[in-house]
Amino acid sequence: MNITRENTDDLNAILKVQVEKTDYEGNVEKVLRDYRKKANIKGFRPGMVPFGLIRKMYGRAVQIDEINKIVSENIHKFLTDEKIEILGDPLPRPDEDENFDFDTRESFTFAFDLGLAPAFENKLSKKNKVTYYEIAADDKMKNDYLDNYSRRYGRFEKAETSEEKDILKGKIEALDENDNPLPDGLKADDTSLSVELVKDSKIQKQFIGKKETDTVTFNLRKALPNDNEIAGLLKREKEEIEKIDGNFRFTINEISRFRKAELNQELFDRIYGEGVIKSEEEFRGRVDEEIAATLRNESEYKLSLDLKKLAIEKTKFELPEEFLKRWLLKVNENNSEEQIEKEFGNFAQDLKWQLIRNKIARDGEIKITEEELIKEAENITRQQFRQYGLFYATDEQVSNYAIETLKREDDAKRIADKILEEKVILALKEMVKLETLTVSTEDFNKLFES
Repeated sequence: MNITRENTDDLNAILKVQVEKTDYEGNVEKVLRDYRKKANIKGFRPGMVPFGLIRKMYGRAVQIDEINKIVSENIHKFLTDEKIEILGDPLPRPDEDENFDFDTRESFTFAFDLGLAPAFENKLSKKNKVTYYEIAADDKMKNDYLDNYSRRYGRFEKAETSEEKDILKGKIEALDENDNPLPDGLKADDTSLSVELVKDSKIQKQFIGKKETDTVTFNLRKALPNDNEIAGLLKREKEEIEKIDGNFRFTINEISRFRKAELNQELFDRIYGEGVIKSEEEFRGRVDEEIAATLRNESEYKLSLDLKKLAIEKTKFELPEEFLKRWLLKVNENNSEEQIEKEFGNFAQDLKWQLIRNKIARDGEIKITEEELIKEAENITRQQFRQYGLFYATDEQVSNYAIETLKREDDAKRIADKILEEKVILALKEMVKLETLTVSTEDFNKLFES
């Protein structure tokens, strides 16, 4: 086999792969002999089918398959050995439509287009200034954070008399023009209605101040204009209630009212585990720490965006755009050329950052250790557990879950990419000059509007 490369310019090259019979003949023979051992053809005992018949039946398909395999394997080896960094994958050349006659020919030449990764240097230095926005926590944010905990750990309790935000449980039934129940009318014997969802203010007032066993007669379509809400109330499919109108009667069986959790020891234990937080003062202190950590994450996120943007702006290089658009069209078969063209700008920016990131990692000899992978997987696991309210999962549970996560190749790669990204951002921080500016939450949010 002979492979040659010809650069057409700094970003594009043509790769030619010449395949001879000796390159694939042995593999074809081996595969066909394996076929013969397993072939189950009428009139022949297993393993006794004439080899000539096996070759006639499967030879051409096996030959093509084996040629494709060795071409792919040798291209990969060639690019690795020659240290050629490409973008995307090699693409068969569209302008060399050679008619491969596998019946009469034994040697073949395949031609591929390559998109070459550009050569560039990192131009960032302390002359480049980047603002780090430090967000100041205000009283409203702290109160909202406390209120969120109170709501998250609140519960529904029975109430004697209904109010605007209560949930009413009971029976609903369709009525005739005389407000008598329709014998075959729509009804639901065990359903729930949120008073707050009733859109008509007059009808909503009818549901307020009621007690168990009280009834309310009302126009259903007027009260709930949304078909999905009506379907949920009547426990029917949306299609079944599209033409429903008229009066209905709701009989109240139970009134439920949501009560936010109080800031007491019971709440502290539910959130952090028994006895970890022993007073409201400690709880508020912990909340302040959580808010500060959240705000730091927001500040760091904004800084990372600004550092990436600066790195792309200051590091000038071109991409093999025509090649990349062809490649994107091939790997995204459901997308049209118009879609590829429309989205290419964002793709190019992401690719440029990826190339810059990888170069910084190489130049700085940035590595990722197994311990770092495990630690990051554990951090992600703890965050996931917290989202599900598992605030006091044991270290063993977290570790076991993290190890199982890393066994999945896609998850392991995603975590490794996250660590690499964070390390490169740290390296960028050292390269430039950071200036800290304290801002309010409102002003910080405005930074994302432009």
